[in-house]
Amino acid sequence: MHANLKQLHFGRPASLFLVTVFTMILAIIVCSRRKGSFYFFFLGDYNMSQSTGVRVVQGILIFGNVVIMLSGIALTAECIFHVSDQHNLWPFLAATDNSDIFAAAWIGLFVGFCLFLLSIVGIFGIMKSAKKVILTYLILMLIVYIFEVASCITAATQRDFFVPNFFLKQMLQSYSMLNPQTEAEIRNSVGLTSAWNRLMPDNNCCGVNGPQDWIEFSSEFRSSRTDSEFPWPRQCCTTDQFGRMLSVTGCKLGIPGYVYEQGCFDFIAGPMDRHAWGVAWFGFAILCWTFFVLVGTMYYYAILDN
Repeated sequence: MHANLKQLHFGRPASLFLVTVFTMILAIIVCSRRKGSFYFFFLGDYNMSQSTGVRVVQGILIFGNVVIMLSGIALTAECIFHVSDQHNLWPFLAATDNSDIFAAAWIGLFVGFCLFLLSIVGIFGIMKSAKKVILTYLILMLIVYIFEVASCITAATQRDFFVPNFFLKQMLQSYSMLNPQTEAEIRNSVGLTSAWNRLMPDNNCCGVNGPQDWIEFSSEFRSSRTDSEFPWPRQCCTTDQFGRMLSVTGCKLGIPGYVYEQGCFDFIAGPMDRHAWGVAWFGFAILCWTFFVLVGTMYYYAILDN
C-alpha cells in the first residue's frame, strides 16, 4: 500500500519536473540564438531601444525577482526552524532509518539561500541589460530549480510514512533495549528511550496508540520485566505538580485517571506532517512563481541587443 502511494505521489511531480526542465533547457538554447528563426517568427527585426514596453518588462521581472528574494528568505527561515528540531523528534526518525524529511529541509535551506543571492544577480542583470549576467542567472536558477523540485518531492512522499505502525514497531523493538548488539542499536535505543521518556510526561500520553500497546504486543520493555512490575513505563503514570505519581497501585492496574490513556501518535506525526507540508507545498508555490519569472527572463534575454 505504501509503495503504491509513494509511486503515485512521486510519479506525477517527477513527470512535471522532467517536462519543465526540458522546456526550460530548450528555451535557453533557442533564446541564445539571436538571429534564429524562433527569434524572427515572434519578434521580427526588433530594435529594443525603440520599444516603450521594455521598461515595463524590466519592472515586471524586477518585481518577480524581489518576490523570489523574499520567498528565499522565508524558505530558509522555515527550513532552519525544521532542522533545528524544536520538538526533539529526530530520534524517532533516526531509529527507523527514514530521516529523509530532514534531508529535504536541508536542501530547502540551501535553495532558499541560493534564491536570495540569484535574485539579486537577476535584478542587476535586468537593470543593466547585461546578456552574460542574465544567461548566467538563467543557468544557475535552473540548477537551483532542480534541487528545489527534489526537495519538494522528497518532503511530499515522506508524509505517507507517518502512520502509527511506523513508530510502533521501533518503540517495541528499541525502547529500553537491554542487550543491543551493535553501535547503531545502542545509539538508537538510548536516543529513542530518552525521547519517549520526555515525550510521554510532557504531553500526558502513553505509547503510540495508548497504554494498551505495551500489553497487546511483545516488546523489549516487557521481556525484561516481570508481571509484578509496571506493565508500561513509569512515564505513563499521571503525576502531581511536583512530578510524583498520584497512585503507584492505580497506575499498575491501569485505573483511569492514574495512567495516561491517550496515545502519543498525534504529538509525533503532527509536527512532522506540518513540517513536511510546509517544505513541500511552500516550495512548490515558489517553483510555480519562479517558473513564470524565468520564462519572462528568457523572453527579455531574447530581445536584448548584444
